[in-house]
Amino acid sequence: MKNIIFIAPPAAGKGTQSAIIENKYNLPHISTGDIFREESKKDTELGRYIAEVLSNGGLVKDEITYDLLTKRLSCEDCKNGYVLDGFPRNIEQAYKYDEILKKLHQELGYVIMLDIPLDTLEKRITGRRICKDCGTVYNINSNLEKPTVESICDKCNGRLYQRNDDNITSFKQRYNLYIEKTKPLLDYYKEKGILYVINGDDTVTNIAKKIDEVLKEGM
Repeated sequence: MKNIIFIAPPAAGKGTQSAIIENKYNLPHISTGDIFREESKKDTELGRYIAEVLSNGGLVKDEITYDLLTKRLSCEDCKNGYVLDGFPRNIEQAYKYDEILKKLHQELGYVIMLDIPLDTLEKRITGRRICKDCGTVYNINSNLEKPTVESICDKCNGRLYQRNDDNITSFKQRYNLYIEKTKPLLDYYKEKGILYVINGDDTVTNIAKKIDEVLKEGM
């Protein structure tokens, strides 16, 4: 299996689809957001810096991102491929990612873009709730994704929480950055012939089927 990159605006479902691929193909799901949040829990200068950036809806400095990502992609579980979301976010990062892959003797693989309307994204971001214990994601603004009991996980009875950056102000900042910086990546990867655009305004199951068709076609 080749490496897989997801490109999509905030709350488009990158994490959900990455988890599905991770389970089906036994590939590690590498999320820069998860890497940052894990680092932000540490009582270090770097951890405190990342925590402040995340709370303000900003982006971590590229140099720090490169170091943390290279360290993670160097792990043994990534040698046979992985699913990457949240990176690269702009052309400069794409060039750097090419360098990282060359250093690690890895190929680009697939680039999958999830296309979804702004109003749908706003509902997802404000309604998203996550289980503290098992990580299952719910959305209180969707009848299909609501938990049976408010604030309680259906799977493990864990408590549900809302991420600090899951608010409309933080979302708009991240969305505007996506429009300005990330969308030009589509042309970059389209020219390489590895870009696949998937309609993200659909059920999780249908989106997963479409992605699976792309992956099987390239195997």
